[in-house]
Amino acid sequence: MMVMEKILLFHLLSLALLGAVVEATWSDDRLIKISQLKMFVDELPDMPKILGFDVVNGVPVSKSLQIGMFSKKWKFHRDLPPTRVFAYGTSNNTATVPGPTIEALYGVDTYVTWRNYLPSKHILPWDRTIPTAIPATKKGVPTVVHLHGGIDEPQSDGNANSWFTRGFRERGPTWTQKKYHYYNIQQPGNMWYHDHAMGLTRVNLLAGLIGAYIIRHPDIESPLGLPHGKEFDRPLMVFDRSFRTDGSIYMNRTGNNPSIHPQWQPEYFGDAIIVNGKAWPRLTVRRRKYRFRIINASNARFFEFFFTNGLRFIHVGSDSSYNKRPVMIKKILLAPSEIVDVIVDFSESKSDSAILANGAAYPYPSGDPVNKFNGNVMKFIIKRQREVDTSRVPKRLIKYPSPDLSNAAATRYIAMYEYTSPADEPTHLFLNGKPYEDPATETPKEGTSEIWNVINLTEDNHPLHIHLGLFVVLEQRKLVDVEKFKECMLKINNAVKCQISKYARGNITAVPAHEQGWKNVFKMTPGYVTKILVRFAYIHSNASYPFDASAEPGYVYHCHILDHEDNAMMRPLKFIK
Repeated sequence: MMVMEKILLFHLLSLALLGAVVEATWSDDRLIKISQLKMFVDELPDMPKILGFDVVNGVPVSKSLQIGMFSKKWKFHRDLPPTRVFAYGTSNNTATVPGPTIEALYGVDTYVTWRNYLPSKHILPWDRTIPTAIPATKKGVPTVVHLHGGIDEPQSDGNANSWFTRGFRERGPTWTQKKYHYYNIQQPGNMWYHDHAMGLTRVNLLAGLIGAYIIRHPDIESPLGLPHGKEFDRPLMVFDRSFRTDGSIYMNRTGNNPSIHPQWQPEYFGDAIIVNGKAWPRLTVRRRKYRFRIINASNARFFEFFFTNGLRFIHVGSDSSYNKRPVMIKKILLAPSEIVDVIVDFSESKSDSAILANGAAYPYPSGDPVNKFNGNVMKFIIKRQREVDTSRVPKRLIKYPSPDLSNAAATRYIAMYEYTSPADEPTHLFLNGKPYEDPATETPKEGTSEIWNVINLTEDNHPLHIHLGLFVVLEQRKLVDVEKFKECMLKINNAVKCQISKYARGNITAVPAHEQGWKNVFKMTPGYVTKILVRFAYIHSNASYPFDASAEPGYVYHCHILDHEDNAMMRPLKFIK
């Protein structure tokens, strides 16, 4: 065992002895038999909509919102008892899982005061032997909200240590302000908001703290003629959950290395697939085009979406930006936190129903195959009558500048590591062999671009998310003699000194056509070096940020498998002037 690994293991064992798990108490852990829940019996909900702007004398103006986090009961399935959840909303009565969809307008500021009304104890187990937000009084559920894909000031980015408990009674070390400022002057597109508290992201999202956020730019988007309106343009938040017989959310109380981490496990996978808060819902649609903004809000599950009747997707956008042109595809692989913006033309269906299915192994890519339960997502019931459809999909969408490698200000190597116990069970994961608490090593300048070579030395595919930045994937190249290279990296943790050029000479995997645009998350293939060009500036204009990106508490980048992010696959991203 290497010296670095010995030190880390000793640290982990010491933490374990301190007492590990804070959790609620359950009478039993009996899981509901998933076959007892009939599929496609609940209607797909349309989540409440909140406008992030007001209109005064016909002119859109900025708006301040008050959105709370509440503990309440939620009905995930017709035959499942109500489930205790944490939910976003403007009141306890209106709070939903997912939370309300916030619709913002380009160029009009939205302000949100996120308020914590959660109880003194969590409804799910959690593990204090991983880096975790722990109130001094040991009371209250720490929360903080991150707008995923937002280009906003550091103070409003939802830093993991900017957490707060009910009524702001206790606050994390980097907490700065109650009211968050979302500028909404980036490219139009899809985002989502979710909890981001240190060490609690996986359990807070599992409890229900998720919601969609859309920036609309009518002057640019309306001429495209894409399907629009409440009926034909719908966000779909997809995730997985397991339930006990009493309806409560099931999460393991015992870790895979209980002597080190009494509760933490490397991935959470639920038995039921949930869309907009309902297990395997159904939606009746007309024979025309629909737009679906699909967000993978799972902790660890990848989805490979396809239609069982052969219908295809017209892919128009990835994450928070449009493609330059639409791409027709039959399958879409979506990692946790990724967003896909698609058009589905139900007039092309030869049948009166279509099941949206899933074919992704779990963990991805080399885990278990899907079964009849996690292999089904939702059902579309297609009306027989044909109708006139005035929406269209143009040949060209929105073109943004191509990546310019000649202006890259720096080239960096980002290595992904997974560490294991003597029993070969995962104990934690690091980026560049460093914990989050170590000083920032990625220190870009605002307004510049950088080349990042992401080296995945693990067996899992890791969706890398970079706060504030947008990036284009340039190349995916397979490592040769990867174990020898990994041995060197574990010793000295330096890709250049380990002669990465000697190993990064395997086959190149083409970047799919629909993923060649600007993204904020990408799937890092195991055993590959993925080269990306990251831009720390707007992609649609030459304007400077209207805020100081170098201010505290800074930003982060991390794996978006939440169980990995929490322990501790996240690093600070600190901007310099």
